[in-house]
Amino acid sequence: MKTAWEKVQIARKIDRPKSSDYINAIFNDFIELHGDRNYGDDKSIIAGIAYLDEIPVTIIGEQKGKNAKENITRNFGMPEPEGYRKALRLMKQAEKFNRPIITFIDTPGAFPGIGAEERGQGEAIARNIMEMSNLKVPIICVVIGEGSSGGALAIGVGDKIVMLENAIYSILSPEGFASILYKDASKSKIAASEMKITANDLKKLELIDEIIKEPKEGITQKFEEITSELKKYIKTNIKDLQKLDTEMLLVKRYEKFRKIY
Repeated sequence: MKTAWEKVQIARKIDRPKSSDYINAIFNDFIELHGDRNYGDDKSIIAGIAYLDEIPVTIIGEQKGKNAKENITRNFGMPEPEGYRKALRLMKQAEKFNRPIITFIDTPGAFPGIGAEERGQGEAIARNIMEMSNLKVPIICVVIGEGSSGGALAIGVGDKIVMLENAIYSILSPEGFASILYKDASKSKIAASEMKITANDLKKLELIDEIIKEPKEGITQKFEEITSELKKYIKTNIKDLQKLDTEMLLVKRYEKFRKIY
């Protein structure tokens, strides 16, 4: 059985499938939409509309690069305020047209640069969390790799939260945790175990709803199997959530997160 730190390393692998890979494998006719209509377009957030077979949906995904050059373009999957505002713009659009929302979480955290802070990074994250809690359409959040800090939480408020087996999900990276609590970033291996950030830990704590198993051969080798199972999960749960009236949908979402916090 893999340790928590081993899973951290797997979740961070550069050859691990990215949001765009899941979007292309699971959905049809994806159209990417750009910009927050305020400052610019953040390439670390990939977002747009598509079909899940016959169901029109809105998709928001944090996008890391597949090599060094692409990682620079994608800012290593660390969104800035305009990325979260782009995501919120499309989520509000989804609510207007009654489209379910699917988010793919894969980030080491929100970008901590001076410019991002000057443009309201904290406010953008907080607003997304607040707005997502009240969106009147089903939301399914999928943690596909590294889900760390407010960067992950900003698109992580959903009716269902599902994780891949070797993904991680927490309010902070193990290195950050070790630096703050132990005053020693080299103790990140210990921190990873203490933080309970693996899918199995979070399922036991009832913080997530489902785990998508990963084959021993690795997710890249069996990617079609993984996406087939994930698609089945997303489609089944969207149909179930669409049966709820709006008031019940929001009540259940509220109760879910009150239980977590």
